[in-house]
Amino acid sequence: MRDLIRQKIVDSLAAPVPAFTRRDIRLPAVPGKAVAVIGMRRTGKTTFLWQVLADRLAQGTNREGLLHFSFEDERLADMTAADLHLVVEEYYRLHPEWRDRRRASFFLDEIQEVAGWEVFARRLLDTERVELFLSGSSARLLSREVATHMRGRAMEALVHPFSFREYLRHHQREPKQETNRLPKAARSALDKDLGNYLTDGGFPESQGVPARDRFDLLRGYVDTALFRDVVERHAVSHPVALRWLVRQLLGNAAGMFSIGKFYGDLRSQGVAVAKDTLHAYLAHLEDAFLVRTVPIASESVRRRMVNPRKVYPIDPALISVFDRSGKTNLGHALETCVLLELERRGAEIAYVRTAENTEVDFLARYPEGRQELIQVCADLDAPETQDRETRALLDAAREHPGASLHLVTRFSEAASNLPKAIRLHGAVSWLLGE
Repeated sequence: MRDLIRQKIVDSLAAPVPAFTRRDIRLPAVPGKAVAVIGMRRTGKTTFLWQVLADRLAQGTNREGLLHFSFEDERLADMTAADLHLVVEEYYRLHPEWRDRRRASFFLDEIQEVAGWEVFARRLLDTERVELFLSGSSARLLSREVATHMRGRAMEALVHPFSFREYLRHHQREPKQETNRLPKAARSALDKDLGNYLTDGGFPESQGVPARDRFDLLRGYVDTALFRDVVERHAVSHPVALRWLVRQLLGNAAGMFSIGKFYGDLRSQGVAVAKDTLHAYLAHLEDAFLVRTVPIASESVRRRMVNPRKVYPIDPALISVFDRSGKTNLGHALETCVLLELERRGAEIAYVRTAENTEVDFLARYPEGRQELIQVCADLDAPETQDRETRALLDAAREHPGASLHLVTRFSEAASNLPKAIRLHGAVSWLLGE
């Protein structure tokens, strides 16, 4: 084991940094904390570790001070927590000049493969002068579990599938200036790119893959996350109910979901399962990053609990895979993209149901105190659609007077005579952060 670990360290320090598409993922800046890189399977967590390593290299850290060590190796199958110290000891035997004198950076990938890794990681932070990054599949390294296992010694960096800007960057079409300064042909090309992004999504491996193969690939992602991260991990007792739940959630993106109603639907089909079990299943699916849920905006905990939640997939491409309606559903895909972009920007998100029974898609609250009411509508061509969306925003503004009002649509040219309080955004420019 010692010889194998030593050889892996030598090979890793000699390995060139692989090519990657740069990600716009925020790293927490809290001294003394490990960074746990989390997210759904196949979103690019390992690649992001290499990006951070490349950044440290560009900032002047010597290559021998940057150790990327992957535990996803069949030769390490018998490794135990008692063996983990060998990684540290063999590294410092190779480079003793770094011990206690300079801060090395350790990138430990798939560390959850070794049971008891948490104690090792905490001891490493306490006893060595290192910057520590941890990553792994969500089967054993879930967002809720990182804080528990590390006892407050880790911060999280969440890796989503590609954002729209990252999607453009991956395809080498990222604009170098704001969209309103681009020529008409370039703006039209971006509109086309957005349409493709809403359909194709942002999973890195699915880029450029034919539609049929992409569907099979994404179904495989969902099945793997479902069975490894939920069924196996939590010893699910009713996989039939879980499968129905997944189909309901992913097949009705941006829709309202109530455990009570779904429970009644299952009973009518002869499927006996407890409500508490369904609540647990929904929490497991969120932990596995398959879905994101949005509660109603309310100061009342009870109202947030009893009202339906809006549910979104982790990527817009999953909509067409699971939606049985046969419609394109670009509106739901756009709303999903806005929700995920708000999450990337660090917002706390809820939806608004007003006293007039109108609804606004998102109330976004940012850490610095700023608030935004955001309505998403793919198509504003019909005057009654524009009236409905603007009326909902104005109703919500009376209940949330400190929030700015925003309307996001695919083609902003279709809107006219909007109230001055409402800021209109084309989806391309909003998703690019302009």
